[in-house]
Amino acid sequence: MGKDEGIPHQSHGDLELCDAGVRTYTEALRAGRLPRSALGPAPCLIELALVHPDPQDDGWMRPVPPSAALAHLLQPVTREIHERIRLSAALADSLAPLASVASTDPNLAITVLEGLPLIEAAIQNATDGAQHEVLTLQPSGNRPVEQLKKALTRALDMSERGVTLRHIYQHPARYSPAIKAYLDDVPPGHIQVRTIEQTVERLFVFDSTVAFIPASARRDTALEIRHPALVRYLIQVYEVLWAQAKPLTSPLQAPAHDTPITATQLSVARLLVEGNTDQIVARKLAISVRTCRAHIAKLMHALGATSRTHLGALLVQSGIVEPPR
Repeated sequence: MGKDEGIPHQSHGDLELCDAGVRTYTEALRAGRLPRSALGPAPCLIELALVHPDPQDDGWMRPVPPSAALAHLLQPVTREIHERIRLSAALADSLAPLASVASTDPNLAITVLEGLPLIEAAIQNATDGAQHEVLTLQPSGNRPVEQLKKALTRALDMSERGVTLRHIYQHPARYSPAIKAYLDDVPPGHIQVRTIEQTVERLFVFDSTVAFIPASARRDTALEIRHPALVRYLIQVYEVLWAQAKPLTSPLQAPAHDTPITATQLSVARLLVEGNTDQIVARKLAISVRTCRAHIAKLMHALGATSRTHLGALLVQSGIVEPPR
């Protein structure tokens, strides 16, 4: 006891014990009581009601059992917790009825998702909640293997719940081994796939209630749309593209003339006659610029063109492509 004499009491929180307080309280518990003078270095024991006067001798202090002391000290904390719970319940009761009002506000029905992790999480949440039909539009002829693995996991999960899927790809997807493997793994009857020559940006629609579209060129920002009018409009756009697209099981229509060109080359020809550059043609058809130029070279050879300008004229004269309006 004497080793703490003369040492000033350390300042600390209202519900804390200093080192001197811990030592003094420990000694009191062991001895059963301590002289009042021994509390000089640890007045916090009295402030926290960890000791009380000995009924038999006021010069001595007896320790309160730790369990009783804990219950006493926790009373204000418990009251604060109960008060916060009461406040939370009151806020919920006040704001919950306003949820239906907020859902009609177009500014609150569009959420900006920044960063791929947040976008993935939102799409996964929509996938988990899908019950009827999911529409997707993929503006490319191929997809990274890792993306297709995630897509397959989602597709299998939804097919088990009876959800149907409709995908629109671009024509080059017909020749992608990775996409073919993905489609082969989805149970028949749960998925329909069509391809189209040109398409717009990426689009996902879940159960006609929530849609996702990119909000940046790098696709690292997206919009989560829940406004009913906007979702209906996006579905209408999708249905127009679906009607124009060709079922994956149907071969692409060959050119209606004797010139030996493929359907892809016909698509290239149409865009060239419209005045598009090689880069724009490649982007619209979801092929590389190198592949695009290879198709152009084959067209020039097939028609005997001596220049790009000559090729454009021959494409129109031969009836392969209609003249631009």
